[in-house]
Amino acid sequence: MAKSKSARALEGVAPEPPEPLRVPVADSHTHLDMQEGDPLAAVAKAASVGVTTLVQVGCDLPGSRWAADLAARVETVHATVSLHPNEAPRLVHGDPDDWAGPDRRAAGGAAALEAALGVIDDLAALPQVVGVGETGLDYFRSGPELVAAQQESFRRHIEIAKRHGKALVIHDRDAHEDVLRILKEEGAPERTVFHCYSGDAEMARVCAENGYFMSFAGNVTFKTAQPLRDALAVAPPELLLVETDAPFLTPAPFRGRPNAPYLVPVTLRAMAAVKALPEDELARHIAANTQRAFAL
Repeated sequence: MAKSKSARALEGVAPEPPEPLRVPVADSHTHLDMQEGDPLAAVAKAASVGVTTLVQVGCDLPGSRWAADLAARVETVHATVSLHPNEAPRLVHGDPDDWAGPDRRAAGGAAALEAALGVIDDLAALPQVVGVGETGLDYFRSGPELVAAQQESFRRHIEIAKRHGKALVIHDRDAHEDVLRILKEEGAPERTVFHCYSGDAEMARVCAENGYFMSFAGNVTFKTAQPLRDALAVAPPELLLVETDAPFLTPAPFRGRPNAPYLVPVTLRAMAAVKALPEDELARHIAANTQRAFAL
């Protein structure tokens, strides 16, 4: 269906701030470095609606360094560091000219991935870094020739998270069985978070049995996302987190407009409706869960 003229006019226009939460919570996964404007202004705007803690996620070496630097300067921001699942095959198989600057220790191949993982390992030791990820598997656009690099990178991130005692933050797209299998084979860290949870209700039960946290983003509000709402319905409140994954996955009714941490209340209220819980009760669970998940 074609968008209406009014909808097209709103594209790129930030939504108005929602009513503030009475119980403060965290945005457990955001990308301030990919959003327009001043990151410090985004932190302040989120705090004004009760989103008082942000987890800034690094997806490559520059982004991971940026996250760690911001978290070192801003008390309410915490960092995670990683090579995104799609970054590992790029390092191994991509054009070496794409990987330039001080991090260029090898011209592609396994050595490039090894060198990059060494940097992630060093960053994971920093006190302001609370997690390793988003790591995992993404089979959406990955052919068989790229899967091996993703799986090797995932296994190494698991090891790094366990050695440093940090949370593991998982990106899982079209790869549920392999993600769960590798977690079992390697032994999951004590604190494991499925970012932007994308599985069904049965997988949610498996995650609950293993004590994995499930973080829901704005796509849980989409009309086509009934399987996500079914998963949310069976997920225990003590394992739930909320996130924006901003600038992506802006919740309804603001799809097509910029996402940012200050829109967490929109998603949390939709989650509370699915769980048939009072907003404040769910917010208390999520606040406590985030502290446990990231040892804040």
